[in-house]
Amino acid sequence: MQKQVIEFGGEPVGIVIPDADRLKFIAVKFHVIDLDEQRFGSADEVRLAIRELVRSRNSASAAHA
Repeated sequence: MQKQVIEFGGEPVGIVIPDADRLKFIAVKFHVIDLDEQRFGSADEVRLAIRELVRSRNSASAAHA
């Protein structure tokens, strides 16, 4: 596997690169920096983690409004 661009909402937010038998996520956008350098089993796992991160932040923002 080679590096792969990961998009969220049509915007590139990072890349995954092979790291042993996993994929390491490298964030290029601040709103996904919490996932930077984490390892995942697939690009789909990265996308799911991004969706969950964004959803949890949106929920937290709505609760404080």
